[in-house]
Amino acid sequence: MHVLDAMTTDVLTIGPDDSLKGAARLMLARGVSGLPVIDADNKLVGIVTEADFVRQEAERSLHSRRRLLATVFGDGDAREHGETVRDVMTASPLVVTADARIAEAARVMNERGVKRLPVVDSEGSLIGIISRADIVAAYVRPDDVIEDAVREDIIKRVLMIDPADLEVSVDDGVVSVKGQVDNRVDAQILEELTWRLEGVVRAEIDVSWRDGDDRT
Repeated sequence: MHVLDAMTTDVLTIGPDDSLKGAARLMLARGVSGLPVIDADNKLVGIVTEADFVRQEAERSLHSRRRLLATVFGDGDAREHGETVRDVMTASPLVVTADARIAEAARVMNERGVKRLPVVDSEGSLIGIISRADIVAAYVRPDDVIEDAVREDIIKRVLMIDPADLEVSVDDGVVSVKGQVDNRVDAQILEELTWRLEGVVRAEIDVSWRDGDDRT
């Protein structure tokens, strides 16, 4: 499976010059723990997460002490705490592309200790986001649901083949298809679309085609 198959495309985002309070309200209202930060051209410029707010709050008392010292000793360069998303966001965050394997996204999340990865295209534009929950959900789809998707959505609706002509079984996410299709292209489409289904961990496509004896 690829990131494309599991990512969320309806992504909640925020701009770098939006207020921190606005970002916090948005995250709380929508029940999300992080927001990709995009510019006016939809280019990803950062990400703001719950961890950034925790760090900001932890630094607030330090900044307050600095302001007190500035008042006492006349230090006009004392720093204020951030007020916009740009002030606290993680710039140039870890990203992934839509054609990456889900296993690769999971490895990056695990090694770098992040809960989500923005998905970008070749131009750096945001096209989706994949979270730990998306990865987990992709692997818990029931076998019978996967089998029905292979039979009805791929074999019947896409390839326009009678599902009874092929032997389909699914065991713990491993899809097995045996039988015969019209041509090599149909066999390739069958394999590619089966791989793309959520919950499929392996596709064993053992089919021949009527215009030759070769197998996939």
